[in-house]
Amino acid sequence: MAMSDRLLPLAHTPERATTETAPTRAILIGIAVLFLAAILFLPLVTVFIEALRKGWGTLFESFSDPDTLAAVRLTLLVAAIAVPFNAVVGLAASWAIAKFEFRGKNLLLTLIDLPFSISPVISGLVYVLLFGAQGWLGPWLQSHDIQIIFAVPGIVLATVLVTFPFVARELIPLMQSQGTSEEEAALMLGASGWYTFFKVTLPNVKWALLYGVLLCNARAMGEFGAVSVVSGHIRGLTNTMPLHIEILYNEYNFVGAFAVASLLACLALFTLLAKSLLEWRFSGELAATARRH
Repeated sequence: MAMSDRLLPLAHTPERATTETAPTRAILIGIAVLFLAAILFLPLVTVFIEALRKGWGTLFESFSDPDTLAAVRLTLLVAAIAVPFNAVVGLAASWAIAKFEFRGKNLLLTLIDLPFSISPVISGLVYVLLFGAQGWLGPWLQSHDIQIIFAVPGIVLATVLVTFPFVARELIPLMQSQGTSEEEAALMLGASGWYTFFKVTLPNVKWALLYGVLLCNARAMGEFGAVSVVSGHIRGLTNTMPLHIEILYNEYNFVGAFAVASLLACLALFTLLAKSLLEWRFSGELAATARRH
């Protein structure tokens, strides 16, 4: 047997990516699990325990309060407006950035990331400076009986600004990795631009789009800082669920506060489940795309 034949099996021996011992890995995993349990799991369990402290009847009675129902409706309304708007604009911005070259492309990328860089409170103050009674456009809006600050339009605008990057930032890397070869092939075969977009581009990014929409919706319903600045905290009118939780807690209505918080927690758990399912589908889509390219 030749020396090369004797050494051949060694070439196929898998190498360990890390050299940590089993006890070291167990310690690291244990630290991560304990940290997540203390930071995430225990607070979540506490929310449900406090919400059910006086029984299911008291929990359901908390949701019969007109102000609580108004907060739930407003939260859903704001999310129903902000999320589709961000989905459409984020998809358009991602398509332009990933598929075309134009002046100001880097500036557009910077503007998309801007809400990640500034505090949500600053985002709300920007709208107060623009549309408030003493703002730049405030006198004109008052003369035309248009109210934005301390009203639903201001809450929607603040939510749109804070949640805008989530859809675009999920789509841009995927579209850039896919390139433009399929769109160019469709155009060469006589397809129109819109037909190419709906039949080629959009199906290739549908799971990333849904993933971004899911994250955007979760942030829209849970946003506190920017909405707190522009809402005015008008009970029953401009309070979303996070703001209503704060008011109930400050009034020592702990059961009511934790009841609304439990609803937000359920939405978060649903988001986590849907996120995991989309990640699973999205990873399969990425693998199929990589095989095609």
